[in-house]
Amino acid sequence: MKLKQFILGVLFTLIMPTAMNAQTIKGIVEDENGQPVPFSNVIDKVAGNGVTTDANGKFAIKVKALPATLIAKYVGYQNKTFTVATDATTVIVNLAPNNSLDEVVVTGNRAKTRTVLSSAVPIDKIYAEDLKSSGQVTFDKMLAYKIPSFNSSTQAISDATAHFDPADLRGLGPSRTLVLVNGKRKNQSALVYVNDTPGKGEVGTDMKSIPFSAIERVEVLRDGASSQYGSDAIAGVVNIILKKQTNFTEVSTTSGITSQGDGFNFGADLNSGFKFADKGFVNFNVSYLDQNKTNRPGSPGKDDLFGVAADDPTWGDYLKNNPTLGMNIGQPDTKMGALVVNAEYPLSEKTTLYAFGDVNIRKGTSFALYRVPYWPDVSDPFNLLHAAGTTYNGFQPTFNTDVFDNLGSVGIKSTLLGFSSDFSVTAGSNKVDYTIANTLNPSLGANSPTEFNAGGYTFSQLVGNADFSRSFDKVTLGFGTELRREQYEARAGQEESYINGGAQSFPGLQPSNALKKDRTNVGIYSTLDYDVSDAFLIGGSIRYENYSDFGDNFSYKVNSRYKVTKDITVRGSFSTGFRAPALHQIYLSNVQTLVSGNTISNQGTFNNVDPAVIGLGVPKLHAEKSQNISTGITLRSGSHFSTSLDFYHIKVKDRVLFTGEVGFDADNTTTNPVEEILLANNVTSMKFFINAVNTVSRGADIVLSYKNLDLGAGRMTFNLSSNISKTEIQGQIATPAILKANGYDIFNRKEQGRILNSRPNTKVLFGMNYDINKLSVIMNNTYFGSVKWQHATDPTKDQKFSGKVITDFGFSYKFTSTIAVNVMVNNLFNVYPDEIDAKGDVVTNLGGRFKYPWEVSQFGINGTTFTAGLNFKF
Repeated sequence: MKLKQFILGVLFTLIMPTAMNAQTIKGIVEDENGQPVPFSNVIDKVAGNGVTTDANGKFAIKVKALPATLIAKYVGYQNKTFTVATDATTVIVNLAPNNSLDEVVVTGNRAKTRTVLSSAVPIDKIYAEDLKSSGQVTFDKMLAYKIPSFNSSTQAISDATAHFDPADLRGLGPSRTLVLVNGKRKNQSALVYVNDTPGKGEVGTDMKSIPFSAIERVEVLRDGASSQYGSDAIAGVVNIILKKQTNFTEVSTTSGITSQGDGFNFGADLNSGFKFADKGFVNFNVSYLDQNKTNRPGSPGKDDLFGVAADDPTWGDYLKNNPTLGMNIGQPDTKMGALVVNAEYPLSEKTTLYAFGDVNIRKGTSFALYRVPYWPDVSDPFNLLHAAGTTYNGFQPTFNTDVFDNLGSVGIKSTLLGFSSDFSVTAGSNKVDYTIANTLNPSLGANSPTEFNAGGYTFSQLVGNADFSRSFDKVTLGFGTELRREQYEARAGQEESYINGGAQSFPGLQPSNALKKDRTNVGIYSTLDYDVSDAFLIGGSIRYENYSDFGDNFSYKVNSRYKVTKDITVRGSFSTGFRAPALHQIYLSNVQTLVSGNTISNQGTFNNVDPAVIGLGVPKLHAEKSQNISTGITLRSGSHFSTSLDFYHIKVKDRVLFTGEVGFDADNTTTNPVEEILLANNVTSMKFFINAVNTVSRGADIVLSYKNLDLGAGRMTFNLSSNISKTEIQGQIATPAILKANGYDIFNRKEQGRILNSRPNTKVLFGMNYDINKLSVIMNNTYFGSVKWQHATDPTKDQKFSGKVITDFGFSYKFTSTIAVNVMVNNLFNVYPDEIDAKGDVVTNLGGRFKYPWEVSQFGINGTTFTAGLNFKF
């Protein structure tokens, strides 16, 4: 008994001083305007334990003794380290917003994280709140209104392209921008943009597949990075970083409508998370979007395309009652649902297991050209599309897409032999199925369906990565390998969709178009950075890749950065790069319906391995090669003002292009090799992919930011950024000898214009945010420079569409620290592109059906849109 009392006495003696010295620190975490920051973290710097503030920003944390050093953290704000010497009063901690030049970025250097200021290449870092302030509905449009060199706009009457919206950096096409999620390669979409839109012939990533509400931030590397990340990174890299927070649940709802009463949309997002096993976390995001179509057709009241005048004796009344010729031209109907999960679990102090993934399901309905009743072969004698006894007024086929996109990655980060290591496996796929409805196959008569399964495509990839890095004093070494398997599948539609000319608007994929092809590639890389001094950095990277279908490639990069002063930095880089031809571009084949003049015809796309194409002397596709030179300067003045100016010069050799229409010549007495192919396949023209053009892109990016200007009652932030660029074609188009000998121009002026002028060569963003107490006011002005449509053969019929300024205005108000409302008016002054001037060429606007440009694009044709949203946390 005495022994037990002795032990208890010793324990009491040891514990009592600790208990007596333990202190509780109470406080409030606020932002720069004095508003509470709910669910932020407060951590004891010595002990490592922490607490989360409540809905009013209040916290209470126990420390062993005073004084104590604490750290306050919250996403989008600078960490605040502070010391508390007494617990007599409530501590007030003010967090300042992140200054972009001081923020750490993980993109652009695979071995060592650096800040935007210390990076040797230009990088933009954008948080989810900044994306949301654009007022746009989808992630790709948000980026377009936040990054001057990023382009994306909705397309119309363009089959599946209307549901994916080609997006690119620096006007170099969707194929040349690499997209990562948490640093891992995101799969491309299954679609090739084969219609007459920007990005024609390209393959891009489905930027709509990840909802912005799951995103913590986006890092955009505006520099060639093939030697670091592999194929596709010629223009740059978009790295999407998913949310990790587990402190609260956030629910957002948004709804909007255009000033013309169409385009109604409703979206809802839920983001939440939880910790498990004390150390791990899971963050998950559920999103839903329902977006209705818009319609902005021309109103010609006549049909010059088919030579039908407004006072036509037969069709005059029809044209009077249908002045828009029945067209639906605008954004498609879209419904989307998505689930995103991001998780980590520390197995030990040095080893962490992680996993993330997303599933996106999207359904869309767009439209083809309206089939007016006087078109040839579009009658409905069996009353399939109109009721018996009613007047037949034609029909407008719909093009419906079912898109399924998914990505999953699992990996483990650890330390091996002093090297930081990251082993991962990432799988992703994009599947799209087509349904053609409200149409018919005239050859089937009364037995024709009015809805057809037209087939579809799938692209999938499986990627294994092993990455290692280690710092040796001033030298940082990184190396690793990537193994990738890609597969492309084309599925035939039902027989009725393609037989005997097929369904009107889009004949389904035929069994001869169906295939499943795959390839593998192995890449190894190494990076080396040498911090010669605190001011001077030099570095570089090399990469070797070998593809199973076309061979190998070697690329490299050298870069440097020098801090002239602590506030002025100069930087530069030179790199070579490459882009492997996509499996889609090698193997795609299909038939499409064309309307030109007063004829309707079928055009065939022949794949690159088709004997007919090979017989014309078209070579096997090989990798594009690039050279990228970049130089720039950054300047910071105090903690509020920063600016950067970067110049770039990008050469792309042997660009893969999708040819223009190659059809019958004017000589009806002979049959040339092309015509033999057309007759054998029952098409009137053909297209194919070929490495055939070299381009040079020159430009400059400028970014200026002044944050938190103190105006007494509130604070204001200004942001000005701009991209100015120009792309030129160098040398001659590489036309195969057989085609050249027969007088064919495989890439005419119209097709060249899509590379040169279909995107604005100048874009300027000027934004202002004013915060006063609970109110935030937002005004964004975006200047979209001019674009130019080029006629195929006659320069006098070219048209330049002038630059326009789009003004977005809105505000948000925090009723409490957890409930907020926001209202946004996009395109406040209802600005539209210039109208099309046909200049005597009725195909330019398809007989007046199109009022606004459709083969070149600036900012869309929806006009003013009103949006309101509610956000709350708990």
